[in-house]
Amino acid sequence: MTDPADLSAAELIDEYRAGTLSPVEAARAVLARIERDDPKVNAFCLVDADTTLEMARASADRWRRGATLGALDGVPVSIKDVLLTRGWPTLRGSTTIDPSGPWTEDAPSVARLREQGAVFAGKTTTPEFAWKGVTDSPLTGVTRNPADPSRTAGGSSGGAAAAVASGMAPLALGTDGGGSVRIPASFTGTFTIKPTYGRIPHYPASPFGTLAHVGPITRTVEDAELLLDAVCGPDARDWSALAPPSDPFLLSPGERAADLTGLRVAFSPALGFATVDPEVAALVAAAAETFAELGAKVEEADPGFGDPVEEFEVLWFAGAAKVVEHLTAEQFAALDPNLREGCERGARYSALDYLTATARRMELGRLMGLFHERYDLLLTPTMPIPAFGAGVDAPAGSPSSHWTGWTPFTYPFNMTQQPAASVPCGTTAAGLPVGLQVVGARHADALVMRACSAFEVARPWS
Repeated sequence: MTDPADLSAAELIDEYRAGTLSPVEAARAVLARIERDDPKVNAFCLVDADTTLEMARASADRWRRGATLGALDGVPVSIKDVLLTRGWPTLRGSTTIDPSGPWTEDAPSVARLREQGAVFAGKTTTPEFAWKGVTDSPLTGVTRNPADPSRTAGGSSGGAAAAVASGMAPLALGTDGGGSVRIPASFTGTFTIKPTYGRIPHYPASPFGTLAHVGPITRTVEDAELLLDAVCGPDARDWSALAPPSDPFLLSPGERAADLTGLRVAFSPALGFATVDPEVAALVAAAAETFAELGAKVEEADPGFGDPVEEFEVLWFAGAAKVVEHLTAEQFAALDPNLREGCERGARYSALDYLTATARRMELGRLMGLFHERYDLLLTPTMPIPAFGAGVDAPAGSPSSHWTGWTPFTYPFNMTQQPAASVPCGTTAAGLPVGLQVVGARHADALVMRACSAFEVARPWS
């Protein structure tokens, strides 16, 4: 018999519907998997088996009575430890936050899942204040990659991705301010999408401003569709949230197998400025060919902008300085050393520096808007490299000690607020996963998901 921890969310729902599996059995399987495997990867910072099983028992009772609350009733989901969760502390990877709370409020996405009857498997690790592209912190230590525990799972949603890749929860909620769901998805061989900004309501507002998105990490595109349908509902606490989509993300079987005939797709191997590992480049080029085989008209084309890293760092490190402005000198000294340096740098920026970076951001948005008049989708590598060693902020040879030195494909699309997915597209000779990034115009989330679904059918990875 298949271990329930190895089933996707969609498969679990089918089992519940058929009466061949109970949400309690699924929860117990997930908790057993966490107990067995989490010591190797350190994906979870909070596991509360009593609460998880209580939620599962309530779901099982609803299934027995035919009174389920939503499509995800009884499905285990992990929550990144930057998203408020009623009854559980949200410590954001930092020793500077008092765990005593009170913790009385759910973030919008967490509230929607609770309303749907989802079962919370626990909270997943994040670097301190979700500030970087790998996952280690003074509070929780180093999170590792299930594909090779000597390597990083990426970040800042590294715990979320490691949990999904290990079968410790089929669904995970993460956040992405510069690549934080896409980096770990690429490194761990999982699927994710950073939706258009505002598609998933977010509260409290991120100190990193409108760079920060909430997004799912899952094993399959179908599971991400289910999760998106659950969490895109309105929430009055987020004044910048978009109206709910008019149609569900979940595709029918016929839609899932559809080809991509008529789509205009640009393939940019390096965005015009990045250096890419040869194995990664070859796997991503082969993935782009698959889009052509599915009927899309694929052309090699760059969007036409230079690396916006300097402007992004102004926005990012100014946000980091805002995060820690309330800390005492003693608390500030206890921060991740590289975070301290970044915050000191961010505090030195002027309002003019920030507005100049914002102007560059607006220009990037204009360029990408015009680009998507010619192309429906843009394909790039998600990451220019496979996962590197765990416990460091940057690989050997990186042009910067900060995470922005090795993530050239992700942060530009936080600046433009576009939907950007990472789809597994193969593994290196060493068995390390590689991701293909699929970028759409703002608000074209459904198109990005449909293209990823067609790719998954053609090149199944799960």
